[in-house]
Amino acid sequence: MKSSRIIILFFLLIRQISFGQVANEKMIYGNIILDSNDASAVHILNVVNGKTSENNKEGYFYISAKINDVLVFTAENLESHRLKINSTIFLSGEFFVKMFPKTIQLKDVVVKKSNFSAVSLGILSKEPKRYSPAERKLQTAGDFKPIMLLNLIGGTMPLDPLINKINGRTKRLKKLVALEQKEIYLNKISELYPRDFFTNTLGISSKYVSGFKYYSVENDAFLKVLTSNNADEITFFMITLAKEYKALILIEKK
Repeated sequence: MKSSRIIILFFLLIRQISFGQVANEKMIYGNIILDSNDASAVHILNVVNGKTSENNKEGYFYISAKINDVLVFTAENLESHRLKINSTIFLSGEFFVKMFPKTIQLKDVVVKKSNFSAVSLGILSKEPKRYSPAERKLQTAGDFKPIMLLNLIGGTMPLDPLINKINGRTKRLKKLVALEQKEIYLNKISELYPRDFFTNTLGISSKYVSGFKYYSVENDAFLKVLTSNNADEITFFMITLAKEYKALILIEKK
């Protein structure tokens, strides 16, 4: 009999506690604020008591909650949001929630180099020659040729080539083009081979490396090989030139 009373008292106590917990809940008024005027349907879930709600077109809603309950706001096109009910929200009975649109992650766009050119489109039969600054100046000045004198009869001879021939400008520009081209060849050799290639592989003293490069670009046969971009042929030719160059150094030292 005594044990029965204890069981009854236990259940009454549990019921009282449960009733007290439920009694602490109340309907809270909320308003969802969006950046846009889009009246998105937001689903609100109280993860503690399992109650749910949805906002109306103006963003308002009601839901049952108590202090420390957690509300989860979800929508198809909005970022999810979590809110814990604190004493301020609970006592006031209303609150605002600001939600933001989902960020759409775009795939990386790879811009590939176009293969279209004047040749591929049929505008030109072959690739046009690319002129260096010095070559463009020479083209503008014009190169005088004796056959141009025949055009004097018809009055169609261009005057610029003749004038530049007389004052020596064309000759100077030709030298400038030649020097510029040699500079390009020198840079190409430096890009193809590190300095230790000349000292270790070719056996040239470090103080003569620059001189050997200039010696190489004065050889027309070597320049043809250099422009072919055949690494093996270029290296083989440079070994031959290195032997010649070292022999010249020995002669100079005698």
